[in-house]
Amino acid sequence: MDPNLFIPVGAGLAVGLAAIGTGLAQGRIGSAGAGVIAEKPDQVGMMILLLAIPETMVILGFAVAAIMLFL
Repeated sequence: MDPNLFIPVGAGLAVGLAAIGTGLAQGRIGSAGAGVIAEKPDQVGMMILLLAIPETMVILGFAVAAIMLFL
């Protein structure tokens, strides 16, 4: 079996699993953020920042996939 057949599978797993983890994290952060914003409206900026942080995981997963596919 050709080992190059597994490279696209690994790239797909890198992006897919990162996206699943990000979705789970953002769901929890978003629900907690809604509660915080209801009590303290001045914390909106902090909650937007906390929602954006998990997105870096998907970006890194995409970068790993791109490296796997093109190098």
